[in-house]
Amino acid sequence: MPLTFDDLLTRARTLVRPGRRALLGITGSPGAGKTTLAENLVRELNGTGEPWVSHVPMDGFHLADVELERLGRRDRKGAPDTFDAAGYAALLGRLRESDEADVVYAPGFERVLEQPIAGAVAVPSTARLVVTEGNYLLLETGAWPRVRSRLDEVWFCELDEEERLRRLIARHEEFGKRHEEAVKWVLRSDQRNAELVAATRDRADLVVPVGELALKS
Repeated sequence: MPLTFDDLLTRARTLVRPGRRALLGITGSPGAGKTTLAENLVRELNGTGEPWVSHVPMDGFHLADVELERLGRRDRKGAPDTFDAAGYAALLGRLRESDEADVVYAPGFERVLEQPIAGAVAVPSTARLVVTEGNYLLLETGAWPRVRSRLDEVWFCELDEEERLRRLIARHEEFGKRHEEAVKWVLRSDQRNAELVAATRDRADLVVPVGELALKS
């Protein structure tokens, strides 16, 4: 039978065990629907009661533009080596600890500014499940394997390629790029990254056909 959103909710709930916080990773190529899936999961799992699920995107670990300029990587923003993968892994390790009595703060990412923002995401001590999403959760180079080792499961979002590219171009346009500029960026920088991510698909615990799910934007 086809995978349903209710199936995903059930699977996410079963990750949580008494006495420890669970971490669920959602990965996939740029524009595949990772954030939309994560936000739908968090919203539906939390329902109307006390929130027990938190969302911590990987995007907060983008290196700032000033550092990318220093490293000569500004024109490759979004590639694996333009993130603080070790810092991300360290945060996930901290989130796994069950004895955190206080709020854990994670960085966020401001898409209008295209910059990371420190302390923008609060994870309360009551959170028993953390959903995190990003492109490179299953990458096997650099510090990225440390990320995977801290996650209970990783799900891979899969979307029709034509639709994925359409959504990605539209996103770049929404945040300020002209159409021609958005297309050029998607087909050059984003596509290289997408191919790298697609090669990690077989390492996922579950492949999610995002286009077949009725998700709320």
